Amino acid sequence: MTLDLSAAHLEAFLEMMSAERGAATNTLAAYHRDLSDAHAFLKARGVSPDAAAPEDLRAYLAALSADGFKPTSQARRLSALRQFYKFLYAEGLRADDPTGILDAPKKGRPLPKTMSLDDVTRLLARAEAEARAEPDRIEPLRLHVLIELLYATGMRVSELVTLPASVLARNGRMLMIRGKGNKERMVPLSRAAIAALELYGERFAAFQAAQPAGKESRFLFPAASEAGHLPRQVFARELKALAGRAGIRAAVISPHVLRHAFASHLLANGADLRAVQELLGHSDISTTQIYTHVLEERLHQLVQTHHPLAKQTKKRD
Repeated sequence: MTLDLSAAHLEAFLEMMSAERGAATNTLAAYHRDLSDAHAFLKARGVSPDAAAPEDLRAYLAALSADGFKPTSQARRLSALRQFYKFLYAEGLRADDPTGILDAPKKGRPLPKTMSLDDVTRLLARAEAEARAEPDRIEPLRLHVLIELLYATGMRVSELVTLPASVLARNGRMLMIRGKGNKERMVPLSRAAIAALELYGERFAAFQAAQPAGKESRFLFPAASEAGHLPRQVFARELKALAGRAGIRAAVISPHVLRHAFASHLLANGADLRAVQELLGHSDISTTQIYTHVLEERLHQLVQTHHPLAKQTKKRD
């Protein structure tokens, strides 16, 4: 009976991972499964796993991709192979490491979660209705203005909840936001956001007047928290509750999703990517480029609507 050196080396590798690195049972099982799959592919290719060359391993990764494995799954398999061949090299069982020159599969950047315009409209309408129904309570007014400001400006939730009370004294159509790295940027306000801010401002003035002299809040959205302003988590919780009352699935909404909706809806309606970058406060355009799928969809629609050949195709159909 001929000893299968590849199987023996795999067992030795797993023993090392268990004894020296304390790998958990599930981790060892995953290594065994991934490496066994790679070994089976290499043997079918007529190559001993112990003697596999970089091109053999590239062929294996290509086969995974062709079979529909996601880049994350391919990267996990490659990581297992790297560990295995490093072990063989360290033990003197190979003179080289064939994974050393292999590139990891590129992971596609996930698209940001966003909301449809209809859902945003329903959310804003519900917030406004609740604020007008209870004008003497500051909480509904606060939630309404928070959402209007967030969707009108796309600011980060940390920038929103720390807005200074001095915002109310400016009475302008522009809002100064202090963002990451203490950088300031100007963003325009929608008419709806200005109106909501004015209503909230009246109630906020009464709140400030009720405070002891010198104890007025310096924040637009004060709270009895250690920081002195409304915590992000409280706003997120109130936003989800409002979404539920508006008939929108709460699991799909968060302050960050509204920021994404702001950017996506701007681009879908013709805004320039550079302008959106400035409004969001991104220091690098590459960060804003996660929204390019919106631009691609808009360009596709433009071509389908206005290109003469597209119209001819529709007639032939």
